[in-house]
Amino acid sequence: MATAGPDTDPTGFNIHPMDQFLLRPLFGDQIHWYTPTNATLWMFIAVAAATLLMVAGTRGRALVPSRAQSAAEVTYGFIRKMVEDVAGREGAKYFPYILTIFLFILFANVLALIPTSFSPTSHIAVTATLGIAVFVTVTTIGFVKNGPGFLKLFWVSEAPTLALRIVLFFIELISYFIRPVSHSVRLFGVMTAGHAVVKVFAGFAGALGIAAILPITAIVAMLALELLVAVIQAYVFTILTCVYLNDALHPGH
Repeated sequence: MATAGPDTDPTGFNIHPMDQFLLRPLFGDQIHWYTPTNATLWMFIAVAAATLLMVAGTRGRALVPSRAQSAAEVTYGFIRKMVEDVAGREGAKYFPYILTIFLFILFANVLALIPTSFSPTSHIAVTATLGIAVFVTVTTIGFVKNGPGFLKLFWVSEAPTLALRIVLFFIELISYFIRPVSHSVRLFGVMTAGHAVVKVFAGFAGALGIAAILPITAIVAMLALELLVAVIQAYVFTILTCVYLNDALHPGH
């Protein structure tokens, strides 16, 4: 895979919003399936940051917690309560998996706001992998726990006629298999759009020189909004995972 060209423009405008999403090899100039890239680096940094928060932040637990310990405990408690509220107490055994998903997406989103960084969640390959992993996991849990009874999730017994129940069965089945698509595209689309808009404003700021006060103000506002969006998207992905888990654990409800 070829790498991108320079971000310069002969007109003076430096507006190439999609260049920031290109994969670039960390070593050499070609990308193969085994090549470490900027995406690999920032996914590793996100995992390291999440590990640092949850492991190092709670290593020296104290009655009066430090800031790191408080952040780790609040995050732990928040996700634990979410899992139990949405999926019930039976879902608590899957809490480590859901917490891992939340922390990875949260740190990947937030760290991507650092100038010259890279946003792994702006790549459909990353978000689709997360979405498919959730889909396969909850579907497996559903069949392992309920056997053929898991199919009750698609059978609307409250429908007044058998013909309508059959139609609804296929509608529910199609919507179920669309879940990993909507789950992954939502995160990918929102993160890509936000970073592209910020890059456009940054290009105008670089071209306008001392008259760049308006683009710079817009960049600051967009970064504040993007920080909020980064957290919300991690939350949305996680709570939808909990909803899907609840369907797997309680298909008849």
